Amino acid sequence: MTAIPFSKFHGFGNDYFVIERGFLPEDADVSKLAIAICERNTGAGSDGIAIVSRSGKTDADFDCEIVNPDGSIAGFSGNGTRCAVSYLYHTNKWTAGDLRLQTKSGVKNYHFLEKRGDGEYWFEAEIGKPRFSSDEIPVLTDTRRAAVVNEPIEVDGRHFSFSGVNVGNPVACIFVDSFDLNWRAIGKSMETHELFPERANIVFVKVEDRDNIELRIWERGAGETSASGTCASGAAVLSAFLLRTDRKVLVHTPGGTTDVLWRDDDEILIKGKANYSYEGTWPFA
Repeated sequence: MTAIPFSKFHGFGNDYFVIERGFLPEDADVSKLAIAICERNTGAGSDGIAIVSRSGKTDADFDCEIVNPDGSIAGFSGNGTRCAVSYLYHTNKWTAGDLRLQTKSGVKNYHFLEKRGDGEYWFEAEIGKPRFSSDEIPVLTDTRRAAVVNEPIEVDGRHFSFSGVNVGNPVACIFVDSFDLNWRAIGKSMETHELFPERANIVFVKVEDRDNIELRIWERGAGETSASGTCASGAAVLSAFLLRTDRKVLVHTPGGTTDVLWRDDDEILIKGKANYSYEGTWPFA
């Protein structure tokens, strides 16, 4: 039995265990680890784990792998990687103002803004450019779409329309006037719909005005989450793409507010925080 050290952080309630890869046995099954430690009732409980290590590449400082609670590997997580970066600053493993993080979906650039109190870390992050085509999201459409907009879908006998984007993970947004619908059940069914060969994050978006949107989130591999950096980014980009908002918006979720800017050069910039919760060890065979 191996005792694995971990630290828990959360971004607006979206919580992750950060684990250094060097603490894991070489043959460790990270999917098995995530399923065990993330379970809310029998484990320590979180929305995923972020495994960090020094990068062997010249264009990145650290590597980060995000594993969902169901054991699947995520392409990217805005809050999960922010938790990982916060851990590196919290433990003084990195002290420079900028950090380059290698993820499954490419290198992301983090700029340290400030530390508040004993364990609240604020960053701006460049997370890449959105991809809109049906094959890049991906969505199985009858013909290739340059952009997936107002695409019809049937979920549990009901008909909806969604718009899609890939911001490191596939995101499908349903725009609503209110959240007075069973969005959890719809999201759960829609996540694994046959139109999404890699599953999808399902986001219900309520546009308040040109500068503010509100979300409810059903996250791929995690279920309901209080916040999500990729879902916030995807919803903000699609809101602007559909001319419902400006390119800079405040994204409000039950966990808090994320500042998203879709720059004119197509890069997505998000501003948010991660908070230190606690640390411990996890027994793992």
